Amino acid sequence: MPAHQTGTCRSGDVTLHYRRFGTPGAMPLVMLHGVSFFSYDWIEIAAALATDRQVVAMDLRGFGDSSWSAAKDYSVPANAKDILALADHLGWNRFFLFGHSMSGRHCTWCAAGNPQRIAGLALGDFSPENAPAGSQRVAQTVANTPDVFVSVDDAMCYFNVDPASLAGQKRRARFEAYLRPVAGGLAVKRDPFFRDQFRRILETGERPKLGVDLWDALKRLQVPVKVIRGARSDLFAAETVARVKAANPRIALVEIDAGHNIALDNPDAVIRETRAFLDQAGD
Repeated sequence: MPAHQTGTCRSGDVTLHYRRFGTPGAMPLVMLHGVSFFSYDWIEIAAALATDRQVVAMDLRGFGDSSWSAAKDYSVPANAKDILALADHLGWNRFFLFGHSMSGRHCTWCAAGNPQRIAGLALGDFSPENAPAGSQRVAQTVANTPDVFVSVDDAMCYFNVDPASLAGQKRRARFEAYLRPVAGGLAVKRDPFFRDQFRRILETGERPKLGVDLWDALKRLQVPVKVIRGARSDLFAAETVARVKAANPRIALVEIDAGHNIALDNPDAVIRETRAFLDQAGD
């Protein structure tokens, strides 16, 4: 595992956990994960991007080693405030943002409302409109996640990773970091709030209201934007690409050979496209 530091900071009613790579240099970067991921999933990519700058991967509130919100406030504005709280804690006046999937919401909202703080925005397989097939897959996976896994192998099998395979052996450390001890075994490091939310979606067919207009937020962006879409994504439909590109002339969109999990499917392309964006957007 690439060397990095870990730390925490307060934001509202939560304590945020983060991983910091590199040393001060060019404009720093904050990377945020999606609903089935956490900061660990950015380690290799963050380290590769930190050759000339600091890169921080943060666990969202309610995820990973960040604490759960007592008020159950997992709104887009609350997460956007967390981003700024982290930057303030690190002493960063301006920085780049990278948000994958669900975090694309938070990063887009943060960048739209704080152009003086955000130097540029990279979005990993994110569109304000999720495709039905991917939405159903995510809902099923999160809603049906067992409260307790009897072992790491049990969790890996649930997430369709064969523990005995070479790929499974390489990913075992990731799952060990993704789980926490509980009575009877291990549980995913994620507030059950999200599981329950997806269960309600499956039961009623109605999705909770975000309370924000993300298409409007895309239109309001005043910073350089690069969207990295997985060409095989089941969440960011090909039919939505034109609408995303038309939302704002600052948006540049590229497609890479990957599904929705771009960090796992094609990390080299994510590194290449993100580094090109950082270099082009400059400081």
